[in-house]
Amino acid sequence: MARVVFLVFFGLTGCAILVWLGTWQIQRLGWKEEVLAEIDSRISAEPVALPVAPEPDPDKYLPVEVSGTVSDTELHVLVSVKHVGPGYRIIAPFQTEDGRLILLDRGFVPTEEKNKARQTGPMTVIGNLHWPDEIDSYTPEPDVAANTWFARDVPGMAAALGTEPVLLIARSQTDPNMTPLPVDTVGVPNDHLQYAITWFSLALIWAAMTAYFLWRTRAKPESRG
Repeated sequence: MARVVFLVFFGLTGCAILVWLGTWQIQRLGWKEEVLAEIDSRISAEPVALPVAPEPDPDKYLPVEVSGTVSDTELHVLVSVKHVGPGYRIIAPFQTEDGRLILLDRGFVPTEEKNKARQTGPMTVIGNLHWPDEIDSYTPEPDVAANTWFARDVPGMAAALGTEPVLLIARSQTDPNMTPLPVDTVGVPNDHLQYAITWFSLALIWAAMTAYFLWRTRAKPESRG
């Protein structure tokens, strides 16, 4: 009898914890969807003028419109685009009409077009400010000789090009042969539904195993009788 009580207590406790974890992940899913909706709304809002002193936290994803001049100096950031393959993000200095110098992420070109001449000079660009978090302990240092970067290191790129540490990612086209890669929420992780399914599945397995052990426990005395 004591063993049955223990199994029931252990089984109910385990199921309760697993169900609670699954429910918590559902709640987190709702929260994350609200966050993503807010980010999407901010990204697609009407563009404003470039702030005087943009900051990473309050101005992340801020849509802006600037007029000025694109330089022919470039940095090339190695990336891979789904259904397209490897290529480079083209990062160039952009001098605004009031004399400021910022970084402009112009978009994507395939590998074979890395060193192709591109349209430069005066233009108006619509895009979003961003400070991508793409660097970790495994990110290689830039290959300066080959002009190849492996992440959008905003402070590092700004130092290399002599600009403000401000990156504008174009969502309007700045060259006919270049594909803009605008800011979106695709890269923002949202795995809470998968986690919830995992916890609820484990709760069902736990309940089934508990029922099995209870059946085994009750079946043994009956078989001996």
